Amino acid sequence: MRRIEVGGAQSYAVEVGAGLLDTLRVPERHVALIHPTDLPAGFVTRVQKALQPAVTIPVPARDDCKTLEVLSGVLSRLAGANIPRDGAVVGLGGGAATDLAGFAAASYLRGVAFYTLPTTLLGMVDAAVGGKTGVNLPEGKNLVGAFWPPRAVWCDTDTLGTLPGAVFREGAAEAFKHGLISDPTLLDRVLSPDFRPGGALLEGTLADAIDVKAGVVTRDLTERGERAFLNFGHTLAHALEAVTHHGVPHGDAVGYGMHYAARLSRALGGADLTGHTRAFLTWQQPAPLPPVSFEDALTFMARDKKADADGVRFVLLRDLAQPYLTRVPEDVLREEFSGWQQDLHDLNLLT
Repeated sequence: MRRIEVGGAQSYAVEVGAGLLDTLRVPERHVALIHPTDLPAGFVTRVQKALQPAVTIPVPARDDCKTLEVLSGVLSRLAGANIPRDGAVVGLGGGAATDLAGFAAASYLRGVAFYTLPTTLLGMVDAAVGGKTGVNLPEGKNLVGAFWPPRAVWCDTDTLGTLPGAVFREGAAEAFKHGLISDPTLLDRVLSPDFRPGGALLEGTLADAIDVKAGVVTRDLTERGERAFLNFGHTLAHALEAVTHHGVPHGDAVGYGMHYAARLSRALGGADLTGHTRAFLTWQQPAPLPPVSFEDALTFMARDKKADADGVRFVLLRDLAQPYLTRVPEDVLREEFSGWQQDLHDLNLLT
């Protein structure tokens, strides 16, 4: 088992290993468990046995749970169960469900304790660490939320064995991104045949990818500086999710977005890292994209949380592990979007 410390005003630990669902302990006596409806029933039963929650609240699967309507229902269930101020919310499931659970914990009674148990690779590497919680609006992804760090994170690697291969590969996008922006040793490991459920490289690679994010959020919890680098590839990714009404899974969208960001990086004088991002897309085999126009994508990119009064900003790379934040002229965005679409056509990733 690996233990990763996340510092800051409210420090906590991330534990990575097998069998963690059966050894859970929290100090709070009144616990609410939130989980998506598509989660294997055995996971829910194991956590219920370990924590004896006062109420268990199923929510819709994936991004269907990240709405104000679902949040309202969850808050009402917490109130109906009389969860007190010294109670806790536990989020079990993928990144969408834990995002929702964390925001419910941050909102209910102006904030109760939060614990998270991610069961997907994407949830473990990205959503569970860093304290970002929230829901989506029709106008864009994660536009409503709060920073609310968990008290602890438990990543039980046994849960990854239940994932379809495509879902596991989707989650690998965030680990690969951490290789591009910080730890290049992750790149070959993520693409290795041994990076798989039960594989020899799984726990170590996963822990090292989490460690990248833990270090960044320790230094910059509220995204005033360095934390923005974690959004490499996400400006276009969030736009693709919005344009397709979440028809493209988040990790797949990040894979696409990283390749676009690599093209932009090269266009603005950075190293040519498009070979890495093409190799990842070839390995990931994301869901093929439907037709998306530059104008439609730009509409949502302009609402990205990195945007300010002066326009859209992108995280780009001067070289491996050398990220920076900059504005990109619209003519460059348009030209590289066309080249990006041609690359996807060549990889048979356009419908």
